[in-house]
This record gives sequence, C-alpha cells and structure tokens, in this order.
Amino acid sequence: MFHDQLAIVATDVAAHLDRVLASYPDQKVVSAMRYAVAGGKRLRAFLVIEGATLFDVPAERALNAAAAVEALHSYSLIHDDLPCMDDDDLRRGLPTVHVKWDQATAVLAGDALQTLCFALLADPATHPDGAVRADLVASMALAAGAKGMVYGQALDIAAETAAAPLTLEEITALQAGKTGALIRWSAEAGARLAGADIAPLGAYADALGLAFQIADDILDVEGDATKAGKRLNKDAEAGKATFVSLLGLDQAKARAQDLVEQACAALDSYGEGAENLRQAARFVISREM
Repeated sequence: MFHDQLAIVATDVAAHLDRVLASYPDQKVVSAMRYAVAGGKRLRAFLVIEGATLFDVPAERALNAAAAVEALHSYSLIHDDLPCMDDDDLRRGLPTVHVKWDQATAVLAGDALQTLCFALLADPATHPDGAVRADLVASMALAAGAKGMVYGQALDIAAETAAAPLTLEEITALQAGKTGALIRWSAEAGARLAGADIAPLGAYADALGLAFQIADDILDVEGDATKAGKRLNKDAEAGKATFVSLLGLDQAKARAQDLVEQACAALDSYGEGAENLRQAARFVISREM
C-alpha cells in the first residue's frame, strides 16, 4: 500500500507542477525548471499528503503544499550540483541542470523554483485563512534558510577545508539543517494546515530525517551508482567524515534502525491512520537510491 500511495503522490504532484508551470512563459529557464522538478521519490510531498490525511485536510490544499516543498527541494538540488558547491554532473541518472544548459540558467531556475514554493504557500488555494498561509510561509523560510537547510549546506562546505574531520555531534547538527529541516517541515505541514499540534509529527520527522541521512551515507559506500543515478563515494574521496566513517557500517545500520523505531513510536497517538508514515520511515533505510 505504501509504494502504491507513494507512486500516486508522485504522479499527482508532477501533474500539479506541470499545470502551474504551464502558465509561465516559454523560456529556457522555465524549461530548466520543468526538467529539475521531474522525477524523484517525492518523499517530502508524500509526508505532506499523508500528514494532511491524518487531519482530513482537503486534498487540493495538501497538494499545493506538497508541490511547494518539491519546488523548494528541487531548487536546492540544482544549486547543490553547481561547480561552486558539489560539482555534480548527474542527478537522477540525467545530466544536472548546469550541464544540460549552463550555470547561469541553473542559478536562475533554482531561484525561480524557490520563489515558486513561497508563491504556492501564499496562494489562497492552499488555505482560506491568511494566518495559516503566513505560518506555512514563515516556517518554510526558517526550514530553508540560514537556520535550516542553507545553514547545513554552509557547514558541509566548511567541512571540506576544516583542519579536522567533523565529530559525530557536529555531523548530526549539520544534517539536521541540510536534510532534516525540510523533512520536518514536510511532516508538520498537514498539522499546520489543520491548526493541530505539530509536536508528534515533528518528533517523527526528526528521527526520520536523521535515519534518511545515515541511509544516504550507507548507500554512498554500498550503493549501486546506476540505481542511485548519481556519483557515489564522494565524501570518502573528499576525506569528509560521515556517519559510516565515524560509527562503522554495522553500527550505522543499527543506528538507522533505532531511529526508524523512534519515528514509528512517535506516531502512536494516530493509530492505524499513520501506517503509511510508518512505512515511509522503514522505506528510507531499505531504499537503493
């Protein structure tokens, strides 16, 4: 059921983003935006949709918020892949945006997708109450900016030239921003749309986000580059500390499993209605890409 629902969300979000971008001018930068938002697991969108389902949030409101987080996530990937950041040529098995077009187009496409995220969240279609929309916008700004995702990316870049590899505590803080902040926003969005308590979903997301990153570090060592659709072993080549290098492969796997159990336990108050979210937590440490 989980995989079926994940596929449905991916299809629905892709169609929604296509409809939104169809109103944009036929320009190279818009083509790059469409290219960047295509594909992917849509895990963040899935968390938005499933979280909203717990509170009977109307589907069209949840879909707008889900599309918003995917636009923001895609912007971050475009910029992360640039030569001045991670300098990657492949993303999801395809040329990265700056390789397919050029660096200027990649920067502009990323900028435009970031602003599209906030336009979608501020749209009355997302919620009729302006205060709810403002909360979604403000919380996204916090998750995406210099206290969240951008902060984590800055720490990651600094680690490349640090005198000593990061400690386990430092890597955990780095990933809480770079990966975890947007996952947390996604999980909490349904509760925000419903005006409900965000704490249980926030606790779920904190454990899920860390498990996700540990699984990424494991895949960077054990994964298949063809399935991953991107270059692997980058951190080892750069001499950067990871959860695997600090914990060892077996302990990293055990830690990820413990975090999944914590994530699932945080959903106890929602009963069977949260089963897809539990399955999502199990999925992040069993995926091959």
